[in-house]
Amino acid sequence: MDLTDAPEDRAFRAEVRAWLEDHLVGDFAALKGLGGSGKDLEAHDERLEWDRHLARHGWTCIGWPVEHGGRGLSLSQQVIFHEEYARANAPARVNHLGEELLGPTLIAFGTPEQQQRFLPGIRAVEELWCQGYSEPGAGSDLANVQTKARLVSAGSTTQEWVIDGQKVWTSLAQFSEWIFVLARTEPGSQRHHGLSFLLVPTRQEGVEIRGIEQLTGGAEFNEVFFTAARTEADLVVGEPGQGWAVAMGLLGFERGVSTLGQQVGFRRELDALLEVARGNGSLDDPVVRDRLARADVELEVIRLNALRTLSQQGEAEQSVGSASVAKLLWATWHRTLGELAMLVRGTEALTAGPGYDLDPWQRLFLFSRADTIYGGSDEVQRNILAERVLGLPKEARA
Repeated sequence: MDLTDAPEDRAFRAEVRAWLEDHLVGDFAALKGLGGSGKDLEAHDERLEWDRHLARHGWTCIGWPVEHGGRGLSLSQQVIFHEEYARANAPARVNHLGEELLGPTLIAFGTPEQQQRFLPGIRAVEELWCQGYSEPGAGSDLANVQTKARLVSAGSTTQEWVIDGQKVWTSLAQFSEWIFVLARTEPGSQRHHGLSFLLVPTRQEGVEIRGIEQLTGGAEFNEVFFTAARTEADLVVGEPGQGWAVAMGLLGFERGVSTLGQQVGFRRELDALLEVARGNGSLDDPVVRDRLARADVELEVIRLNALRTLSQQGEAEQSVGSASVAKLLWATWHRTLGELAMLVRGTEALTAGPGYDLDPWQRLFLFSRADTIYGGSDEVQRNILAERVLGLPKEARA
């Protein structure tokens, strides 16, 4: 992949940079750096308004095809947008699950009616979505889903899905109008067979959302309970019983171009930590200096690997392996950065403020402990590489 900007890409980069400079002003300027991992509840309503401002100016869903309301931008231009967005320290987006995950999934697998019904609301940031995958007994082992759904009559000529079960670690469910749910719709089915991908409204009597407070003090994760919750019969994406393929397709979109913006955010965190090390003298310690240098080199490797992954889109098995490698690399790196931040700051890192008021480095350390678990644990990623890429024997399962 050519890492240099073509002339048209340089012009686009200048356009993005200028727009962000012109619009991250006034009330929006106060949002710089807010949100993100471990801080998803921070200024949520204000960041939602910023997202809608982006939508009004054509800066949401930029990679979607034009016929579905997007701008149809090239891969390189999408990368440029996310890089410049991160460099501008613009606030974390609140519509990631709709724009980057569900929208592309509906474009790839949804019916024209589903696309017409949901894509405009996602693009305009008028309907927020959350993800109903993980369960208490089916976290990284997603094929063990036990939430059930059945079709019942809802009138003389209509049917509805009735859903019963529980999802957990559901990010920002408390703000979402809809949830996409992986549910077992064929009684007696096992593993990845007999699952369906359903679109379910959250604002109904049969859906209960409970926040989960974390060590960081935030509660962006939730438990979601379904008790005879309902959704329309035609709100199944793909064929009933074939939801595994749709769910895996969505996870492929999760490793998309926005990861390049993530890398720029990591770079900003590492540079800030270097300044702390210079300021408190810990950079003079050869062990600390070596670890910081190693982190710098590793981050550049992660960035180049992410670019390679994007260039391989469409090569199925390579894409599967590259996505798992990418997750292993960035998750381990970021968790290690949290540990390194504690080392750099020394005893100062051990004391919280009044009322357990954490500083940004303490929050980074605590939240990054989850990086190697959520989004597919390290163990699952290694199994994918071993079984699906290297062709090794499958792990024994009870």
